[in-house]
Amino acid sequence: MNPKLSRQRGAVAIMVAVSMFVLLAVVGLCVDAGLAYLVKARLNAAVDSAALAGARAVTNGNNQTEQIASARAAAADFFAANIPNNYLLSSPRITSTSVTFNGGQATIDVVAEAPMPVSIMQIMNFTTLTPIAAAQTIRNDLDMALVIDTSGSLLQSGATVRTSAKSFLNKFNITQDRVALIHFASGAETDVTINPTTRGFNRTTMTSKINSYVFTGGTASVEGMWNARDQLNQVPLASRSTTRVIVFFSDGAPTAFGSYMSFTNSNDCKDVLGRDIAGTLDSLDATFGLSKMDDSDNVIIKESCRIYRNSAYTARRLPDWYNAHNDARTPNETSKREFPIVGSWPRTVTADIGSGAGSRNDIYRRNIERASRNLAEAIASSARDQGIVVFTLGLGAALKTRGDYDSDTGEMILKCMANTADAPQRCQTPNQPVGMYCYAATDNDLTPCFSRLASAILRITK
Repeated sequence: MNPKLSRQRGAVAIMVAVSMFVLLAVVGLCVDAGLAYLVKARLNAAVDSAALAGARAVTNGNNQTEQIASARAAAADFFAANIPNNYLLSSPRITSTSVTFNGGQATIDVVAEAPMPVSIMQIMNFTTLTPIAAAQTIRNDLDMALVIDTSGSLLQSGATVRTSAKSFLNKFNITQDRVALIHFASGAETDVTINPTTRGFNRTTMTSKINSYVFTGGTASVEGMWNARDQLNQVPLASRSTTRVIVFFSDGAPTAFGSYMSFTNSNDCKDVLGRDIAGTLDSLDATFGLSKMDDSDNVIIKESCRIYRNSAYTARRLPDWYNAHNDARTPNETSKREFPIVGSWPRTVTADIGSGAGSRNDIYRRNIERASRNLAEAIASSARDQGIVVFTLGLGAALKTRGDYDSDTGEMILKCMANTADAPQRCQTPNQPVGMYCYAATDNDLTPCFSRLASAILRITK
């Protein structure tokens, strides 16, 4: 055999062997890298869900140690649910779940890996590939005012309202979130004030307050909303949370609002110091009394403060402006003229109280009903102007009923207050935060509705 030819054949054999090795390495890289890519994609999704679950669960617990344990447990559960063991022969596991609290923020970091054996790449002395993934979720601080309707129309649903409100509060972090609790009927009471400088809230005290609710009186929605906005604004600007929220629950349209009134007899409706007394006017009150504004029950201040008394109207007129929370010494001071009562938008209200005999004069009822609705919407709009997101929840068929004097239903008003996308066009404000409205047709729908609102609030804190 020609020696030269023999050498050429040997060279070709070596080249073929080298080429086969390279080809196998390329094929192995493609196969194993492809599998590793699929594992990596699934691992990314698993750590993302784990971090989100940890952020939601960090609200559970009475202290930071319990909250960290809750976050880690939830992260582990969601990780396992999203990437099973032995997925494409891998062994996925969380290597660390850290929870860090900074002021009102909770940061959840999840790191995981999924070691997996290689196949063809073993010829290159590789035995495993280890995809790694990490995710971070920041659960921002929250300032919230929860407003609960305790009017008489909710008497039969009282137990459900109490249970649902307590369940709602359980979804928030008692060491990081600030919460104020308010209830209203004929007037409004702030049960638990917000912490203006420190963080957290006392869920035990709030639970006790909710358990003691008595359902009676009218629907002074404006007083509930005013107190909610006031509570959030008690927190100094430098200390306010990233997310500020009002959650407002009711089963009907507004019927009452607070006011300082001007009476024909100058001695009427004065306190022991001779100052005017503020109270709530209710369009559904047959006696046209002036009720205590800071008491949710339908408590008439005193006999001389009845708008209709002794077959006559004793109040001169409605005030031009909402003055219920002005300084008692100067209730008509111009500095507090924020919300007009008398006006033409969105519903026309005149200053007339009414005249003539009859205990349910239409002029009085129409003006009080319209003013009550206008003011509830106006204060909600003012809160949204300040960056507060308004969430509303309505219960029962009465919300679908139109008013005695206007076509709006209670549900429309709640949608206007929240600035939802399906609110009446007249009240939609694109440059303000868009909230959420949930309708509970029956008592059975109430807790799920509260849960939906809680989930939506927790989403905007991330």
